[in-house]
Amino acid sequence: MVTSSPFPGKSTAGLLSPVVNDPIVNTRPGSPFDDVPTAVNSRCPSLDIDMEKRGDHDHIDIYDPNRPKLGFRQRIHHFTWAWFTWPMSTGGLSLLIFAQPYQFPGLRQIGFAVYITNLVIFTTLLICMITRFCLHRNDLRNSVTHPREGLFLPTFFLALATIITSTERYVVPENDVPLRWLILGAFWGYLLVTLVLAVGQYSYLFAKLQFALPTTMPTLMLPIFPIMLSGTIASVIAESQPDLAAIPIIIAGLGGQGLGLSVAFMMYSHMTGRLIQAELPNREHRPGLFMNVGPPAFTALALIGMANGLPDSFDREFDGILDANIIRTFALIAAIFLWGLSLWWFFIAAVAVISSPPKYFHLGWWAMVFPNTGFILATISIAKEFQSAHVLRFASALSILLVIMYFFVLFSHIRAVIKQDIMYPGRDEDVEDH
Repeated sequence: MVTSSPFPGKSTAGLLSPVVNDPIVNTRPGSPFDDVPTAVNSRCPSLDIDMEKRGDHDHIDIYDPNRPKLGFRQRIHHFTWAWFTWPMSTGGLSLLIFAQPYQFPGLRQIGFAVYITNLVIFTTLLICMITRFCLHRNDLRNSVTHPREGLFLPTFFLALATIITSTERYVVPENDVPLRWLILGAFWGYLLVTLVLAVGQYSYLFAKLQFALPTTMPTLMLPIFPIMLSGTIASVIAESQPDLAAIPIIIAGLGGQGLGLSVAFMMYSHMTGRLIQAELPNREHRPGLFMNVGPPAFTALALIGMANGLPDSFDREFDGILDANIIRTFALIAAIFLWGLSLWWFFIAAVAVISSPPKYFHLGWWAMVFPNTGFILATISIAKEFQSAHVLRFASALSILLVIMYFFVLFSHIRAVIKQDIMYPGRDEDVEDH
């Protein structure tokens, strides 16, 4: 469903409708990406994923319940990176279960079962993605350069981040030195890869694409999300590492978290400008607004966790002025400051979705789970610092609501796969539907 735009030739619906210049006529001079064929600049129809919607399926109403059913090979062609929002959310759920302030017998076992399930989901999706690239040889390049699907590539690394943190919580024993080194290596490897991703993907976007303000959506922040979660990983693993390793982890995590939040604030300016200038997104894509909840929420969580992970003996100048306790106090103040921003974005997104609920399932629905997980985790961390039983009970109630939302989205996801509402030409993130 496309709504009118005050700008000629532009739509106000959907996720990030980019304005792409003709690569032959308006290529930016001096760009290192000028000769790279992509889904939007290739002259070869076999490389143009969007061609499917304009070509063979022009005579088919993709929203018709009686539309033709497709086989596995055709459907796997539309298995996009956005599928990794599922294990990303499942991993977040396992962490939320572990962090619950009121534990009952068997809850940790449930959390461990969710962790194992998430590993199975992640592995299965990875196999499906490899199958797609094997059956459709051009899809790997097309998927990472596509102006819409490419923005979901970072969800693969976000799912990895939840696996690393969940492994630390559920698997690594307290005094197991080899596993501690394994987690340490995973952290530094993740930090390096996600830094390359953040620089590389934004460099490509800045060089090859233009994004119209009236159709901006929070997916433009996704490339910076993975390195931002390096701070969250650091907040989880630093406390169990030796002092010699913990401090570099916290410093690196703080740098990654700061980079992520800073870039997110830049993107917030575009998002709020779009909301003021062109109103709310089309109803089908409003759940994506919950992505805005994530950056301040996960930063609040990370600041408290990293401050608590500092060795108690930490004193930079050994003069008692800037010791661990002072840093923890400032971290808590900053966390509360950011928690308020996260709460505001939550209500903006909630009002938008409730006022005009989406009719058709999109993988962006998982945005109603993962970012809100960070918000609840931050709420729990702040409540524990103040030892507020009332806020802890409130966070527990929010956790129950999140579990309900998780299963609602999961049910809708499974139903959409069975009914071929997704993994179908024109219904996934590999086409520009706006």
